[in-house]
Amino acid sequence: MLKHFLKMIQRIQSIFLLIAAALYGLGSFLVPDWDFGKKELWLLYNENYLSIWYLIMAALSLGVIFIFKNRSLQLRLIRITIFLSLVLLGFFVYWFLNLPGEASFSELLSKKGIGVIIPLVSIVFLRMAYRAIKRDDDLVKSVDRIR
Repeated sequence: MLKHFLKMIQRIQSIFLLIAAALYGLGSFLVPDWDFGKKELWLLYNENYLSIWYLIMAALSLGVIFIFKNRSLQLRLIRITIFLSLVLLGFFVYWFLNLPGEASFSELLSKKGIGVIIPLVSIVFLRMAYRAIKRDDDLVKSVDRIR
């Protein structure tokens, strides 16, 4: 069991996925809640649906690490996580456009929280993990063709 765990950690895609999971976990603490009915920003951290959304994506990113023997499932789960991140980014764009009276980008980030940037950074790490897993899969397939 320890041998498989050490083998799993040696792979660069595991590091990328771990970073993405850590960013999503951190994002669940850094995103404030938004009330669309009153058009106000609530600063109620960890008590909103966005925090749960971030934690689901963190669990997906972390779970992908532990299914290292099934590369095709890993690739599908990474694509799902990237899609969920893009949906979250779309929500943030809608969120940005509906906050009245914003003057500058720095004011926007101070009111919205730095957690809104996390999906962008996480997508980069997920994409790098995807490419590394795809490279491993292509290598295994090419070796199988030789045999």
